[in-house]
Amino acid sequence: MSTSATDPTTAHRKDGFPAQHQEQPGLTDDTRPTPDHGERSYQGAQRLSERRALITGGDSGIGRAVAIAFAREGADVALTHMPEEQEDADDTARWITEAGARALPLKGDLRDEDFCAEIVRRTVDELGGLDVLVLNAAYQKDRDSLATLETAEMDRVFRTNLYAQMFTARAAIPHLKPGSSIIVTTSIQAFNPSPSLIDYAMTKAAQVAFIKALAEDLGPKGIRVNGVAPGPIWTPLIPATGWDAERLATFGQDTPLGRAGQPAELAGAYVYLASDDASFTSGAILPVTGGKGL
Repeated sequence: MSTSATDPTTAHRKDGFPAQHQEQPGLTDDTRPTPDHGERSYQGAQRLSERRALITGGDSGIGRAVAIAFAREGADVALTHMPEEQEDADDTARWITEAGARALPLKGDLRDEDFCAEIVRRTVDELGGLDVLVLNAAYQKDRDSLATLETAEMDRVFRTNLYAQMFTARAAIPHLKPGSSIIVTTSIQAFNPSPSLIDYAMTKAAQVAFIKALAEDLGPKGIRVNGVAPGPIWTPLIPATGWDAERLATFGQDTPLGRAGQPAELAGAYVYLASDDASFTSGAILPVTGGKGL
């Protein structure tokens, strides 16, 4: 087994991505090439042994990579998914159980306040508790301009990316004990917003404030709150964003590492923040951006 360091510029695909289009939510089988979630590469070390995690949007993309890593680190994993994502959720659950952990797929729409409360209740009831909450589910679409952005679309972005996170965290907090962790998937868009993602970027900036305020609120209770800020990562959300062939062909090429990232490359960040290795880390935003600055 090689012990040499991996060159990050060539660790994954350097080329752009072929023209393709999906409707929301994007699906893994329709994403070309298939994202790498660490199915064949992530090796755990029991850093999350006997913990219970709930991951929103855990069926594909970053959420699937985190679910696989958590399971291989010894955690049982509940994951939410939209009804249209059942096949992706089933695949993720299979990877979790193959790691020897319990999987709990939860189907529904996080824009529904009652569903957000239900997923917490079911996780606690069926897994025996809740130790790690990963608020990961998100929605984005390419926008021509603010002038043509429909109110219904703004509502969908805000309810998915903000309301759902607050609904879920509010329901979860009474069940979290000292040593528990909340991790939010924010974005480089919170710091370097693109005009074509104006509403999405607004929600990601708001998540940063949410992380910092909640970390202060829950710190005295021994509950840590942190965020991961991905850069350009190849997930089903990207072909479902509505970008043209040129944008896909150049996706991620502007990073200092010269390529887009893969979901597997974020898993370690979430494992660190969920584990006791990060016992003095709270209110932090960990960038995984290929070198692009926040």
